[in-house]
Amino acid sequence: METYLSLTVIVIAVALIGIILLQVRGQGAGLFGSAQTSFRTRRGVELILYRFTIFLAALFILISLISILAR
Repeated sequence: METYLSLTVIVIAVALIGIILLQVRGQGAGLFGSAQTSFRTRRGVELILYRFTIFLAALFILISLISILAR
């Protein structure tokens, strides 16, 4: 079971990295922030990616804690 949990954590981590890189590429200003000072709301695909990132991060933390407690 420990092997499956470790594999799951790796898959989620890779997916999380990919989703974060997609969000940074969508902003167009680089990795360290945007030059825009105005507030804008997320819509469409950007909102879906944002929510999916939160979901994957929470799932990553949960599976990691389960993996630690299973030892």
